[in-house]
Amino acid sequence: MAPPPSSLYTLSFALALLVTLFVAASLRLLAILPNARPSKAQLRGRPTTARVLVVLGSGGHTHEMFALLRDLDSRKYTHRTYVVSSGDAFSAQRAGAFEKALEERTARAQAGEEGSVAAEGGAPQIARNGRKETKRREERWHCVGPECYTIATIPRARRIHQPLYTTPFSALQTLLAAFHPLLGTSESDLPTLIITNGPATAVILILAAFILRFFNVRGAESRGLCRTVYVESFARVRTLSLSGKLLVRVVDRFLVQWEGLEGYAGRAEYCGILV
Repeated sequence: MAPPPSSLYTLSFALALLVTLFVAASLRLLAILPNARPSKAQLRGRPTTARVLVVLGSGGHTHEMFALLRDLDSRKYTHRTYVVSSGDAFSAQRAGAFEKALEERTARAQAGEEGSVAAEGGAPQIARNGRKETKRREERWHCVGPECYTIATIPRARRIHQPLYTTPFSALQTLLAAFHPLLGTSESDLPTLIITNGPATAVILILAAFILRFFNVRGAESRGLCRTVYVESFARVRTLSLSGKLLVRVVDRFLVQWEGLEGYAGRAEYCGILV
């Protein structure tokens, strides 16, 4: 019978295994973490249609988010998932009202297009390269209505007046719950894009998305899904919010609305007033 391995051999093997795992995890993180602003070629390579997940927060965050989404194209963003914190009935109501207004606006636009085509006696003609070609009508359908959006509720990471020593446990509960709106059902796909403007829930949800990309769950990383866009609040003029400081090196694009914040951490992009 072979003698048992010595304690020194066992310790050396354990240390070597830990170092190997640490190096592998570090290389994986370096491959996933964005290290610069996206190039123009990367921006041109965006998909023509996308599922989008929007993180809403109480009060001002929700108001600013729907101001950002005011010109949302329902033909491109084919499904919208709105994530709200438990107890935030206001944001859930605003999401439902936004979708209803989007459906009504689309119906009016389609009625106007049909009336314009009928008045002109057919499809309009446009000149291109010295020839007249029939302008094709948009082939993609507008994705509006109850089947085109979902409102998901997850627990708060920290409630008002909650003791700090219990916060890690509630944050872990939020993290576990955050996988549900990301993964959806077996029939639905991961979101292509995640948009947030700074509520505390966003930090946990983006961490969950990062875990999916790290382990390439359902091809999250290899298929370019779960990409994140952070828009700093309009109220942040000179400094970033706490959520912004935590996420500036993690999200794929970090947008600010005041020129003084441009270039923060080498990531912040100034895009003017967006809300």
